[in-house]
Amino acid sequence: MFPAPYRLKLETIDIPNTASLLIRSLLDHQQYHDPDGEAERLGISSALWPLFGLLWPSAIYLAGHLALRPLRAGERILEIGCGLALPSMVCHRRGARVTASDCHPLAGPFLRKNLHLNRLPPTLAYRHGHWGPDAPSAQPSQAQPLTGRHDLIIGSDLLYERDTPAALAGFIDRHARPEAHAWIVDANRGHRQAFSHHMARHRFVLYDDIRLSRTPCLTGGLRYKGRLLKYRRDG
Repeated sequence: MFPAPYRLKLETIDIPNTASLLIRSLLDHQQYHDPDGEAERLGISSALWPLFGLLWPSAIYLAGHLALRPLRAGERILEIGCGLALPSMVCHRRGARVTASDCHPLAGPFLRKNLHLNRLPPTLAYRHGHWGPDAPSAQPSQAQPLTGRHDLIIGSDLLYERDTPAALAGFIDRHARPEAHAWIVDANRGHRQAFSHHMARHRFVLYDDIRLSRTPCLTGGLRYKGRLLKYRRDG
């Protein structure tokens, strides 16, 4: 599944109100292996290359809140910038119809491996979805592009640069149904207000802003300082 250059580790992730998940991830962020230049063609630099394969606190907190969310019959859930897709796996195990998406050429293979490690059905869909402001037209070999519209769009720690709020809001708009909801964990990088402004342009109203520092710590260390932003589209 993974060639020799990748140094990996296995972690058991405990999330309240759901069973633990075994996650295979990169050992650290000091890794880069793009011999065919596939990631480079997708606009992924050597510094950004390993980020997809790390388990971030924001994803753990998002997964924890999704474990408590009531399922709705027939709804379609989309995770964007999924990385290791922990929130998608939590939704998938609960029986939701979920699609995970990312632009990294290895996100899909890592997801398939982690589904296998947890004995979960391989029916969790993965699609290539590049929402960045300078997203190239290229896509990974044999990847299926993201299409369709969804009822709930989720993502974690995506607002990391000044020009991402507009691009992210536009991507959500293109893949959201008329009365969709969006749950986005903001890692407190300073772009929350700009993102809400751009979401409002697409008729998304912020109806809940949860300080995750006030929820039980899920990451085994200091309390997380991010927030869970919940939006709904009006019409």
